[in-house]
Amino acid sequence: MAVSAPALHDALLDIAGAAHVLRDPGALAPYAVDGMVPSAVVRPGAADEVSRVLALATAEKLAVVPRGAGTGQGLGNPPRRLDLVLELGRLTAVRDYVPEDMVATVEAGLTLGALAAQLASHRQMLALDPPGGEPRTIGGVLATHASGPRRFRYGTGRDLLLGARFVQADGTITWGGAKVVKSVTGYDVPKLLVGSLGTLGVLVEATLRLHPMPPESRSWQLGFSSAEAAHDFLVALLDSPLQPDRAALLDAGALRSVGLTSDPIALLISIGSVAEAVEAQGGALAQLAARHGGRRDLLPESIWSGLGPAVAGSIVLRAAFEPRRLLDWAAQARSLAARVGAEMALLGQPGHGVLQVSMEADDGGRLAREMLLPLRKAIEAEGGSLVVERGPTRLKSSFEAWGSIDPDLLTIMKRVKGEFDPG
Repeated sequence: MAVSAPALHDALLDIAGAAHVLRDPGALAPYAVDGMVPSAVVRPGAADEVSRVLALATAEKLAVVPRGAGTGQGLGNPPRRLDLVLELGRLTAVRDYVPEDMVATVEAGLTLGALAAQLASHRQMLALDPPGGEPRTIGGVLATHASGPRRFRYGTGRDLLLGARFVQADGTITWGGAKVVKSVTGYDVPKLLVGSLGTLGVLVEATLRLHPMPPESRSWQLGFSSAEAAHDFLVALLDSPLQPDRAALLDAGALRSVGLTSDPIALLISIGSVAEAVEAQGGALAQLAARHGGRRDLLPESIWSGLGPAVAGSIVLRAAFEPRRLLDWAAQARSLAARVGAEMALLGQPGHGVLQVSMEADDGGRLAREMLLPLRKAIEAEGGSLVVERGPTRLKSSFEAWGSIDPDLLTIMKRVKGEFDPG
């Protein structure tokens, strides 16, 4: 690996400047990925600098890991090699924002919190709200396909990303998509970038669909004494004319972590609209919950920005499956965790079959054998998946982070990857 060669170091300095190239061991330590420390970190300040860094890395055959705020760095298997971290935190500009169009074009290093602050003055929002999301970057959220309670109404990054500028491995800067909401021309290449973890290219700029902030919003905790009661309520809610704009499922552990009353299981629901509609739908929501034995408590709106502790464990898994099975898999995860003595919190996305499992466990090997492997086997048997979002290296050594991948799907993924990065 040639990253320590003076000529290569000088090339990085020439691209980004001395203040934005890190090689001191103490400075590099925070950029480790699964215990692997890079030989250098470079912090480009513009798309053309990203292009030059990637072209140089390809020529020198360096292993590069893109990085935003670093919150999603533990997702997946440990890297086989790590030469260079490409840190995008300097790319923070809002390139274009016309409030009347409900569209903004921003650089990938801009954080969700910083963008929200700029949009708030126009009563607009980007409806992406992964737990603990304010310090996360736009690029990182899209690359990891992270989502949160607003997914219930607004969808995920794939639904909100209209266009993207990205840099391919050889340094080619490419644009795909559109800068308007209504566009029907061409292939929707940006959708491929969402969830690709930078393997198809490094996102440097995103054009995003925005939504108006509701004039009035109210949130409630709907507590239930059993998973069965919560399940029946959720089925009824999805079949009702009620229109929540945020929804989350929390077990007792997750509720405690965010400072809420510890029901055995609860749904957090918000309704945003004009005041009369919020009042009417809130009343109907209370009646629906009561019919299923639920209790409704009013919550402060700030609760939605405080869900991060629910997924703050040293081990975090993300399961995806048939939406109607959300409560069933939550119950099975709790049962298996109790068997191995693992402390656990569950945070789910009602209506979308996504469940995050946050845990603390001393024995990664036993956890993998007695909980994670049986849970993954059962979920995969029904066509779902269970992946490691965060976990110690000792766990990943005994539990493959991605699980089984259909051979035909893997072939397609390799072909797509080959089109973007033939090397």
